[in-house]
Amino acid sequence: MPARSAITPSSLSVSELPWQIDWNIDKCTLCGSCTSVCPVKAIEFAAFRKRIVEAPPKLIGKAKSTPSVFFGIRQKTSPANACIGCGMCNMVCPNNAIAPHKTDCADSLRFHRDRGGQPRTRGGRRNSGDSILDQIKFLRISMLTDPALDAGRHEFELRTLIGRVLPPEKSLEVIRNNGWKPPVREIYPLLIGGMSFGALSPNMWEGLQMGVAYLNEELGMPVRMSTGEGGCPPRLLRSRFLKYVILQIASGYFGWDEIIHAIPDMKEDPCAIEIKYGQGAKPGDGGLLQWHKVNQLIAAIRGVPPGVSLPSPPTHQTQYSIEESVAKMIQSMSMAWGFRVPVYPKISATSTSLAVLNNLTRNEYAAALAIDGEDGGTGAAYNVSMNHMGHPIASNLRDCYQNLVKLGMQNELPLIVGGGTGKNGNLAANAAALIMLGASAVQIGKYVMQSAAGCLGSESDRCNVCNLGICPKGITSQDPRLYRRLDPELVAERIVDLFVSFDTELKKIVAPLGRSTSLPIGMSDALGIADKAAADRLDISYVV
Repeated sequence: MPARSAITPSSLSVSELPWQIDWNIDKCTLCGSCTSVCPVKAIEFAAFRKRIVEAPPKLIGKAKSTPSVFFGIRQKTSPANACIGCGMCNMVCPNNAIAPHKTDCADSLRFHRDRGGQPRTRGGRRNSGDSILDQIKFLRISMLTDPALDAGRHEFELRTLIGRVLPPEKSLEVIRNNGWKPPVREIYPLLIGGMSFGALSPNMWEGLQMGVAYLNEELGMPVRMSTGEGGCPPRLLRSRFLKYVILQIASGYFGWDEIIHAIPDMKEDPCAIEIKYGQGAKPGDGGLLQWHKVNQLIAAIRGVPPGVSLPSPPTHQTQYSIEESVAKMIQSMSMAWGFRVPVYPKISATSTSLAVLNNLTRNEYAAALAIDGEDGGTGAAYNVSMNHMGHPIASNLRDCYQNLVKLGMQNELPLIVGGGTGKNGNLAANAAALIMLGASAVQIGKYVMQSAAGCLGSESDRCNVCNLGICPKGITSQDPRLYRRLDPELVAERIVDLFVSFDTELKKIVAPLGRSTSLPIGMSDALGIADKAAADRLDISYVV
């Protein structure tokens, strides 16, 4: 780093950074808490030299100039140490003497992040605007024409199905021909999406599993969690809690040696097998676990050397068509568990989603289709991919559901969707809107991290260093000095709080619809929006 007095073409000033540190010299006691906890080392102790000018008595004679030295906190301006606005310095400061703030002017840091010719890779979700889901209103209120229900006094069955639900005559035909029928599971309509053991810290992952187990065994809520690509701890594979888990296999096949070897010892079948072909936040990109996070434990579970980056290819290396994917993956995974476990693919929301869906409708092995929209994602991805590629989930879901309606299969093949649900905190409303647009289940990821563990990332590019292993809250770090900040039992407690509150809010929405025995899947006549173009695109009411 050049001396502070040297000015080079790449020199930046504090005013050019998107996040700037406010430090109060009068409150600071120089305890060092802020500098020790900063994940990117954006601040440092420094000596400041100040010249104090003293006027002579009665302004007669020359003024005296006395140099003074004091110690304080200085913000670094190099791109590698640029403040990410996480606010950890403010959280640990005993005197509230320091805090970051977002500047209003355009920053110049964005032009200096590609040192060495490498494009920026970051974690966190995309920095996009408001979600279309937040603009949808629920219009149909059962006042006199339908038996209105009070959410506080009636029992609700907020359940959905994962698995191919064949008509009776077709089910009998499949049993006669194959000797088995497609397996179906009853689950809760809100899933915890795929966040791998490796992407998340051990404490975070354990907290999620503990929370899911409590919801199932104590509260009777059949909540399910996807493992993401990367396998899972061997003890989970051989425990009775595996039935609450959706095992994901993806193009890197990470962790699948461990899973295959554990099949003879499994006490329970997994809830389902999810084959990941794409992620909504980075369509066309595979997942990427950077070397910072591949320690001995993660390397052992994934069957790779420690300390190497683990990119997943964007597509399966052995499958080059939809038909081949169905034949090789869905059928082989069904056979591995004796046709007892639902198997379904997960794809990015793109203009080709309908092609995948149409193929799945012709194959009774496919249990569902999971579609991931553009606004989700916390894993490592190129900035340009996260911000400029992908398809919004609402219109993609609507196209797929209406296609199923045309085929008369809307009650046969479930659609599981995600991507930006609850992005602005409106989780229940967003999920209800997606269900009424045709989704059988909704999956969430970033919302879980924000509500259960206090993730600091935001749409304004705050924090978002999930990919570097320096998560200040210990949520996405494999460094024990960081993830020990996270108490798994408190994470589990917050997961339970999240699902119980979501359950209450969802009942408050569906009660006026007059529905108590089933989810209002595809009930689009209950929806309206004040955007004419969006109303026409989603085929819902236009209201102003």
